[in-house]
Amino acid sequence: MLKKLAPYTKGYRKWILLGVLCSVGEAVFELLLPLVMADIVDVGIANGDRAYILSKGAEMIAMSLVALFMGVCAAGLASKAGMGFGANLRKAEYDHVQEFSFSNIEKFSTASLITRLTNDVNATQMTLMMGMRIIVRAPVMMITALVLAITISLRLSRVFLVAIPLLLVAVGFVIKKVGPMFTTLQERTDDVNLVVQEDLSAIRVVKSYVRENREKEKFSQRNSRLKAASEKAFGFVVLNMPLMMLVIFGTIIAVMWIGGHQVYAGIMGSGELISFFTYVTEILISLLMVSMVMMMLTRSIACGRRIVEVLDEKPEITDEQANPALVVADGSVTFDHVYFKYNKKTDAWNLEDINLSIRSGMTVGVIGGTGSAKTTLVSLIPRLYEATEGAVYVGGHNVKEYTMEHLRDACAMVLQKNTLFSGTIRENLRWGNEHATDEEIAAACRAACADEFIDKMPEGYDTHIEQGGTNVSGGQKPRLCIARAILRNPKVLILDDSTSAVDTATDARIRRAFAEDLKDTTKIIIAQRIASVCEADLIVVMDDGRIAGAGTHEELMKTNEIYRDVYQSQLEGVSIDG
Repeated sequence: MLKKLAPYTKGYRKWILLGVLCSVGEAVFELLLPLVMADIVDVGIANGDRAYILSKGAEMIAMSLVALFMGVCAAGLASKAGMGFGANLRKAEYDHVQEFSFSNIEKFSTASLITRLTNDVNATQMTLMMGMRIIVRAPVMMITALVLAITISLRLSRVFLVAIPLLLVAVGFVIKKVGPMFTTLQERTDDVNLVVQEDLSAIRVVKSYVRENREKEKFSQRNSRLKAASEKAFGFVVLNMPLMMLVIFGTIIAVMWIGGHQVYAGIMGSGELISFFTYVTEILISLLMVSMVMMMLTRSIACGRRIVEVLDEKPEITDEQANPALVVADGSVTFDHVYFKYNKKTDAWNLEDINLSIRSGMTVGVIGGTGSAKTTLVSLIPRLYEATEGAVYVGGHNVKEYTMEHLRDACAMVLQKNTLFSGTIRENLRWGNEHATDEEIAAACRAACADEFIDKMPEGYDTHIEQGGTNVSGGQKPRLCIARAILRNPKVLILDDSTSAVDTATDARIRRAFAEDLKDTTKIIIAQRIASVCEADLIVVMDDGRIAGAGTHEELMKTNEIYRDVYQSQLEGVSIDG
């Protein structure tokens, strides 16, 4: 895992090295202070030499200032390196997620990806920051203090033969137990984030069905599980402190008992005992610091594994076979014996033996019941999913031969779930073409019949859209999304049931605008209403992942029972409504 994360320290390695050197320097100067203090007690005070005391006192002040300066530098460098590492890691993870196909994204929940990009990265960068300060400083202080303590009194240093193994056993026990608990803790965090994301994004549905209490209960259950996991994990971490303090105070009592007798017997000086006490404290505190970092490291390892899982996920759809120079020449689309399944382990096909040829500039309607794989069919054109068997051709070439950028630039798709982003209407529309002029934006909005309501808004195209487009109606949002797609000037325009929320008159005007303004663009329209596609050049009837029929409205009325039944049911519905 460390090999996977190490490259993201690039650009900050010199700061890490300098920070480590500063931490070492700080530790060394702090450890020299007790030796000077011992000289003051055993020489200066014992002999009543004021000049010696002042000289050594000035030396201690100078050493303290140097240690302070190095400590400040170490802290600053650790923060710079830690935050830089976190930023690099977060960017790499986010960039990699952008390369995922829909199937890759479905492997991780959105809430889990958010947790991995934020909470998990924060934990790893904090460990680097603390590690630069403590993992370097603590061993240096412990080893140096142990050597200096032994030089003062070898006999008194034997207490460490008991204290250090006890501390190591206690820390090892806690770390072994707490590792799996931190993994569970992060999973519980994912669960809480998931319910929060779902409820906030679907708050209107929650309120319209008066399900606030049910959602509160669901959140409470997941929050309680997170609380229980946190208490269990951090309970073990907290257990580390009393165990450490028990050993530390036991060691200090042993040193006081043995050292006191040595001073009384004249074997050891008072200043030496004071220095020894200082070194004992430094050694034991260093071990305590290391144990706390090990706790952080244990959690960081759990978080790091989750981050590496995302970084190691191989995108199912890549540009490996693509020719970077190849661009889509026209909007012709061909499905050649295409089979597709979402789950490779299942036997059932979501699409089975699809053969379909669409000439450039045609208007194609796709009709079928819920679950008939209409959306799956059109999703293969811009390679949102990859055909399991067979091939899909656009502009005369296999879609695998294009880079995804070139292919998707030529295939604009308005999904079932219309998405707008926070910003102005103009900014949202320029997602389709960032260089679009005001005239081009206005023309696209006229074609999508979006100009009807934009012109009535006080700020027009500069009207602010809230996150998710919550301040525009269900009929306005799809028209803005269609206008955004038109601005791409695509070779293939795919509308996935995008006009179901608009009235039939507006739907007819949009189709008329398509026929007049997008003559060279292939229009593929998934619709529930036959009226939306009855004038299409070709209508494809989908049934359970297969093409049940294809032809014009008149041809299908004569030859296809499914199409005829749908038409009759919709005609009867209109008569009843009338």
